Amino acid sequence: MNGHQVRSAGTENNARIKVNSGHIGWADLIFVMEKKHIRRLREKFGPMLNGDKKVICLDIPDEYTLMDEELIEILRSRVSEHIEIS
Repeated sequence: MNGHQVRSAGTENNARIKVNSGHIGWADLIFVMEKKHIRRLREKFGPMLNGDKKVICLDIPDEYTLMDEELIEILRSRVSEHIEIS
């Protein structure tokens, strides 16, 4: 969207794609849905998140299914508060 490259990964053990150090190193900005996701990232990747990495919690309950239309609209709204998207 609008020139931004995006990757998606989960913090749960059963996530289809689990967040890894490569994702953290690649990202300039990290969005999470819930505060527990920030805690998990800090537990696993704490040193990598220090410095210039910005982690933003969107305060969206992680209870939606993949590609849920309602979730997509909520994500667009919340993310657009932080970066320009079209």
